[in-house]
Amino acid sequence: MVKHINIEHISTSMTEIDAVDRKILDHLLDNGRDSYREIAKKMKLSPATVMKRVRTLESTGVIKNYYARIDYDKLGYDIHIIVDVRVAKGKLHMVEKKIAKHKSVSAVYDNTGPFDATVIAQFRTRIAMDQFLKHLQTFDFVERTETKLILSTIKEKNIKIG
Repeated sequence: MVKHINIEHISTSMTEIDAVDRKILDHLLDNGRDSYREIAKKMKLSPATVMKRVRTLESTGVIKNYYARIDYDKLGYDIHIIVDVRVAKGKLHMVEKKIAKHKSVSAVYDNTGPFDATVIAQFRTRIAMDQFLKHLQTFDFVERTETKLILSTIKEKNIKIG
């Protein structure tokens, strides 16, 4: 298992889970590298029960992926931006897919309001950020962008389920 877990729902249908599943999910959010045996011991369950429940949560798509949470600043990616994008003529999905392919983009969201999408990206240099932003504005159907430089992160964590 890996250090961090990402829990998102793709569809609007909600998967029903009980209190034990919620506790397992909350444990995985904090300790995603723990083995089934370690989780079972802490929760006073059998390892087989934990394994079965985690596999069910994975197969139903409640648990989408496991990944390490990286401190990008320590790797030299200390420029973090939020870019709001307005897209014309019903081409939002096409533009979002194109933006999402960029190596510095960590997230692309549809949203409401004056802009159609929000992009989160990290860069090592101001020049790399500038090149990305200028390239983004050349995309067909991108009408306008608004960029915000993130100065510091106060909180960035998945919410607890339980």
